Amino acid sequence: MLDFPTCLKAMRQRDAAFDGVFFIGVRTTGIYCRPVCRVKTPMEKNVTFHPSAAAAEQAGFRPCLRCRPETAPFSPAWNGTRTTADRAMRLIAQGALNSGSVEDLADRLGIGARHLSRLLQEHIGASPKQIAQTLRIHKAKRLLDQTDLSMADIAVEAGFGSTRRFNAAFNKLYGRAPSSFRKKKPAARQAARSRRSALLDQISAPVA
Repeated sequence: MLDFPTCLKAMRQRDAAFDGVFFIGVRTTGIYCRPVCRVKTPMEKNVTFHPSAAAAEQAGFRPCLRCRPETAPFSPAWNGTRTTADRAMRLIAQGALNSGSVEDLADRLGIGARHLSRLLQEHIGASPKQIAQTLRIHKAKRLLDQTDLSMADIAVEAGFGSTRRFNAAFNKLYGRAPSSFRKKKPAARQAARSRRSALLDQISAPVA
């Protein structure tokens, strides 16, 4: 993890070279941002710096809806500095904890579950479960933004396993249902839909 003065300088300059390298937690708002976020720069006494989005969320911060941390470059910190940490992150990103346990993942890596948790806490600043949850939510957020998949399909695709867990995760982190993040249809498509509906009403209307 970079030292506080370096992170503070990068935040104040909105230095794109640090985008994805660390995230900024703002105590007064409870939100975490990327260094390039265009919101008003917070005061030094109100910020904390985190090596990953998962670490920021584990510390109790929720993602900024303006700079969208889920779109940040893949943080070098998430790769770890050891082969085992690197393998663990790849397996978690591939969904190892969507259907398996931390113990199962540790067995695949040939280490104990406690050692795996310590290793990821050291390099990533978060537990295996928190990392997996952050990756699921970020993937789901991208699918909400970029696709027309149903909520049920997004829940499965992101690794939640059920719509109930999908909804619960978003409500816990954002305080909002995932459906509230779905982009509205373009006006032209809405108008076309209205015209089709009106035409169908005319066709189905009884003849006088």
